[in-house]
Amino acid sequence: MSASVGRKVVIALSGGVDSAVAAALLQRQGLNLQGIHLRLSPSAPPPDRVEALAHSLGIPLTVLDLQAAFSREVVDYFVSEYARGRTPNPCVRCNAAIKFGYLWEFLQKDGGTRLATGHYVRLNLDDHGAPALFRGVDRRKDQSYFLSRLPLSLLPNLLFPLGQMTKEEVRRIARQAGLPVREDQPESMEICFIPAGGYRDFLQARRGILGSPGDFVDSRGRLLGRHRGVESYTVGQRRGLGLPAREPFYVIDIQPETNRVVLGYRMELLSPGLTASGMNWLITPPVGEIEAAAVIRYRHPGVRARITPQGGGSVLVAFETPQSAVAPGQAVAFYDSDRLLGGGWIEARLK
Repeated sequence: MSASVGRKVVIALSGGVDSAVAAALLQRQGLNLQGIHLRLSPSAPPPDRVEALAHSLGIPLTVLDLQAAFSREVVDYFVSEYARGRTPNPCVRCNAAIKFGYLWEFLQKDGGTRLATGHYVRLNLDDHGAPALFRGVDRRKDQSYFLSRLPLSLLPNLLFPLGQMTKEEVRRIARQAGLPVREDQPESMEICFIPAGGYRDFLQARRGILGSPGDFVDSRGRLLGRHRGVESYTVGQRRGLGLPAREPFYVIDIQPETNRVVLGYRMELLSPGLTASGMNWLITPPVGEIEAAAVIRYRHPGVRARITPQGGGSVLVAFETPQSAVAPGQAVAFYDSDRLLGGGWIEARLK
């Protein structure tokens, strides 16, 4: 999909190679670009690199301070989910609330008609001529999972120039265009707002306390040992449990209401399905059962599943084959081949 020449397009610039090349590609189409850099954290580096990039492209740049909104919508959510014994997904939350939420509201007030980003995702028309999201061509970089909570109404206003490209192609364009970005900058898979030291130290600093120690138990409730606090564990975790055994233990359930962490063996991690809430559909919401591929975490290959609406934005998901480490709090996304149908928040795994 394309934007008309002369209409104002806001491009979110992080300073990295992806958003830089996205901006360059749109500029080649003759679009009227406005760069926006989001200031999300006090520990974020100064926007010197982004300013140099905007100057190189010859486009105006606005630095938008969203630290308060990011702290409230993403960081507080992250901390509270761990305190509830759940596994949060701050990137899914941030994309919906901040990058395509507050930023979209700002650009509308500023006269923007389109929002572009460097996400690896495709925006195409479906068989009925309606805009739809599809996986990026580069499956190693595909980021459609993180956009599963975007509102359907926003799709006609979005541009994703990198959806048809591979990372290697993007790097080559940056090099050929002489863009002032670090082409060899390593890909970060860490949570952007957590400094060195890990999330447990971050939670303690944010809350001022850590949760109370409690019991490790097995699936029958038998005592296995003591844990450091439910926020220190996630479903599927094997390392750091401190319990020697002939066969490794895994975290199979977290019960903050009783301050217990349930451990079991690898086979006990398998689940035939899940329940999810807060469904966000990028298609006409189904009224009955549908079949699709369910992706239960980033990099999960997906599994065929039956999705049955339960009312109130909830769904029951039955997997074709049992899946390991279904974690409450994580996002689940649904696909028809490469098309993203929508997603919700995992509430519980079926047993």
